[in-house]
Amino acid sequence: MRTSFDFTPFYRSSIGFDRMFDLLENASLNAENWPPYNIVKLGEDAYRIAIAVAGFAEEELTITHEANMLVVTGTKSEDEEVEYLHQGLAVRSFARRFELADHVLVEGAKLENGLLVITLRREIPEEMKPRRITIETETAMPASKQIEGDKAA
Repeated sequence: MRTSFDFTPFYRSSIGFDRMFDLLENASLNAENWPPYNIVKLGEDAYRIAIAVAGFAEEELTITHEANMLVVTGTKSEDEEVEYLHQGLAVRSFARRFELADHVLVEGAKLENGLLVITLRREIPEEMKPRRITIETETAMPASKQIEGDKAA
């Protein structure tokens, strides 16, 4: 049973969080669970996605990196000359979408032992990294000479 949460009150009282609410709303739309996959965090800024694509050749797979979206598609051509007595391998076409955070780059992909392995890395630009701001102090001014009341005039 699919439940839907209404984010309208949050839209009225928040600014700049539109993308986050869209992600939450679209999370249930990508509920198809084929082909199976793993997402592994390798380090602070390194990730790997492994998708089980047994039966697909390299030329039947397409990986597209769009703005904050990684799309993996597999298209299997039907071989009409083959007559299956039993077909237990699911080699149907698929499209799997992964929502990527800002500044996540696709480093590469390889197909090995029926797994499509995609390596990702988060690279935050220098201008967006936190930096320490030095506090400048004013140089000490020489003490001003005071004029004594009886010497003034």
